[in-house]
Amino acid sequence: MNDFAQPRLIVLYVDDEEMACKYFARAAGLEYEVLTATSAQAAIEVLQQHPSVAVLVTDFRMPGRNGADLLRQVAADYPQIVRILVTAYADKDMLLQTVNTGEVFRILEKPLGLQAVRDVLALARERHRERMSRHQRMTAIDETLAFLAHELNTPLAAIANFARGIESRSAAEYSPQRQIEIGHAAAVTQSNAQYCLAVISSFLQSVRGNGDRPLASGGEHDATAAGLIMALLDTYPFTGNQRNCVEVELHGDFTVHSLPNCVSLVLSSLLSNALRALADIRVPSLRFRVVAQPDPVISISDNGPGIPRDVMQRLLVDPVTTHAAAGGNGLGMIFCNRVMQSFGGSVRIESVSGGGTTVTLVFPKTPNQAKNNRSGP
Repeated sequence: MNDFAQPRLIVLYVDDEEMACKYFARAAGLEYEVLTATSAQAAIEVLQQHPSVAVLVTDFRMPGRNGADLLRQVAADYPQIVRILVTAYADKDMLLQTVNTGEVFRILEKPLGLQAVRDVLALARERHRERMSRHQRMTAIDETLAFLAHELNTPLAAIANFARGIESRSAAEYSPQRQIEIGHAAAVTQSNAQYCLAVISSFLQSVRGNGDRPLASGGEHDATAAGLIMALLDTYPFTGNQRNCVEVELHGDFTVHSLPNCVSLVLSSLLSNALRALADIRVPSLRFRVVAQPDPVISISDNGPGIPRDVMQRLLVDPVTTHAAAGGNGLGMIFCNRVMQSFGGSVRIESVSGGGTTVTLVFPKTPNQAKNNRSGP
């Protein structure tokens, strides 16, 4: 018994003959969820109500709009749907046009044979998986670019603000207090600039060469939670004694199967936030913790001042920040949450006023992890 059985693929069959619809539903109903429509317009209405339809199978000859016309509209409005044409007519020109324009994936001839239907639907299922995988990769690229833009915006805003401050103070007489302020501004400027360079470097590593390879890996191809953290700590632009306050605690390890490059950026953002919170703590402490069982998680804890309750309640949904003076705009946690949710994970935040903050990244279990949990003591 497989507790992780995927929901059945949804197939929409379109034919003006009701008996043909019933035959197709019987032929494919054991493996697929079959919806039917008796006209092109009815098919469009079904698609509007069921956006998760994966495969469209349509007859060519129908009253009103024919199957080729329906295929053209679906190709434009629902490009993720795999399209199959059914015809009993030897209309060579029509068939060549639909194939050559990419409006159809396969053609089935009437009368439909049971094995032919199953074979073509199996091919369509694989094509749909390929399209969804490609869509996920493009979504990951979009998320990465948006995340990169955010991560660079915050420190660059701080750099601009402090640069303006240095410029305005340089024209005035340098009192001891102003010299201290200018020195602090210069240090923050340098820190933010180094962080920008580190983010850019990490991003370039992810886009040079193979876009599917992770930034860090525990093996040749697989990115592990511990590997991502170690890679981050090796490349992050720590200043002063910041690195000395960071510890890593491992309780097992696990593979980060989805969007490891984006997860790396999430970890970088959380590390940056934690270090900023520890800036005025006399004995700072920051700990990464990896736990493989029973739930795969990565957490990062600090002993900073904590997050105010009103900010906590809005942190994952609204652009709120406690670091506006340093150029923060409060979008970091929103992006972290979006990245984790994009592959079925989540973000948990626990914070106590004066007692520090823990941010936990919860990753979805793989079938093997769940099986190990069930077979454990």
